[in-house]
Amino acid sequence: MSLETLNALHLSEESAEQPQPFSARLLAPQLHQALDSCSQSIKSGDIRQSEALAFEVADFLSSISDSVASELDGDEAERTAYEIVSKIHQYITSLPLDQDVMDVLAFHLPKAAARFACASGRCSEVAESRQSERRWKKKAALGSPSQKLSKTGYFAPLLSGLAKVFRSIQRQHFKNIKAAVMIILNALKATSLEPAIEDTSSKDLFDEVILVARSIQAVSVKLEGDDNRKLRALFGLFVLQIMALASISRRDKVASCTPLVLQLSQFLQFCGLSNLGLITGCEVEMLTSIAIGDDGDDYTSCFCYVKHGAALAVIWGHESIGVTVGAELDLSTVKDELRRNQTERWQALGMLNHILSCAYLPWELKKQAINFLLCVMEGNVEKCHDERTDASGFVPCLYASLQAVRMVLMYAPDAVLRKDAFHAFKRVLADVPACLRFETLLALVKNNECSSMIALLLDLVREELRMEYRQRISSGNEVRQSESSLCHEPYFWRAEVLEFVELVLRPTKGGPPSLPEDTDAVLSALTLYKFSLMTESA
Repeated sequence: MSLETLNALHLSEESAEQPQPFSARLLAPQLHQALDSCSQSIKSGDIRQSEALAFEVADFLSSISDSVASELDGDEAERTAYEIVSKIHQYITSLPLDQDVMDVLAFHLPKAAARFACASGRCSEVAESRQSERRWKKKAALGSPSQKLSKTGYFAPLLSGLAKVFRSIQRQHFKNIKAAVMIILNALKATSLEPAIEDTSSKDLFDEVILVARSIQAVSVKLEGDDNRKLRALFGLFVLQIMALASISRRDKVASCTPLVLQLSQFLQFCGLSNLGLITGCEVEMLTSIAIGDDGDDYTSCFCYVKHGAALAVIWGHESIGVTVGAELDLSTVKDELRRNQTERWQALGMLNHILSCAYLPWELKKQAINFLLCVMEGNVEKCHDERTDASGFVPCLYASLQAVRMVLMYAPDAVLRKDAFHAFKRVLADVPACLRFETLLALVKNNECSSMIALLLDLVREELRMEYRQRISSGNEVRQSESSLCHEPYFWRAEVLEFVELVLRPTKGGPPSLPEDTDAVLSALTLYKFSLMTESA
């Protein structure tokens, strides 16, 4: 059978005036003949023709699967799909194929078989069977890194196969698993970000992911030295990414994610990760350095949610009774440590930003992130603005934190959450060193177009002025001893405060402010201007 013969198979379908019913009895011999022709071409050494034939076989199977799904009723489609996937399975397991034939076909047939696996559970069982043919399953996943495997029914059989493949790898464990993990996570990300995914399909898919995780864990236990260290680091990143994707995929039913989070938390304990290291991001950086190294660009996409996962792991422990993630410190100890150490607290704020600013995560988890933030900011929070703490390096992080909390404050559907977000916003702002608070608030006003939010920010500016004015009066204009030499101007008040007023009353776009759209901002600006005149003349 030649390339022309395979093309004729497609032409015969397209040229028929009347649609012909698909029949497994008729298609199976054609498929077997096509596979034989492809194998013979590979053995003959004709690389160009063998690759072309292999692609034609894959396209032929793809057209059949699409037609079966669209033209046949449920029972007939299931029977036809079962016959086709059985024929593929029989061919790759019964014939004495040499290595060259397997290397070529293994990049095409398993993925084609997985398409038919979507038809029913019986088809899926055939697609997943005979795991002794490990190379087929492995190359099915690694054969096309750029392909978007977004159908759960297509992806699940490959995951099931890989879970068994990993346990039987004999050499280069880290290299092989690392390559497969990249494909798994990219495919899972595409599936999880879909707007509507059935709960049962999502559950089945993540059940398979847990099997893959257990296989990686089993392999790492067998390794020693540097291989063990690198694979454990990769495993930790894998679990953190899954933690985030699971929270995203079940955003409509957050509570249903708890059993999965419990299993993932056990893996994190196996990796020796602590709550403090996760919430500050230090251990995420450590894992990335060990597992990724110089391959950062290649793995940026597949591990893009690991910081979300690290913060979520702690938030899940804060939100759910019985979910203990960290291997060392419990959450109460972690909160106390964050209250004592301002640098670690700022690092934690940076990690929480990933939850608060993520459009895919549900409001319920953002609510828990706000509650956690309030917990670590309550009471007598220490502020160590000394020469050892260069606060200027954390300005981008603090600004991003305020922006993330602001988004929750503006768009949260729950009034209670908006109120909590406002309290969190004020506490984060209070944690910004006084010498940097003016610039931070000014940047927030400049980068905001919502009149109500600008009015709220100007009210906070006025409140800062009021507190500083009272301190200045009570201390007799003495410089506060608690501020460091980094803050040359200890008071929030300065002449440039009128810049806030000018931003509203004389917009940078020109002309007067738009009324009534900007009424809230204009009124707050005038009130701020009046207050500044009163305090200046006092």
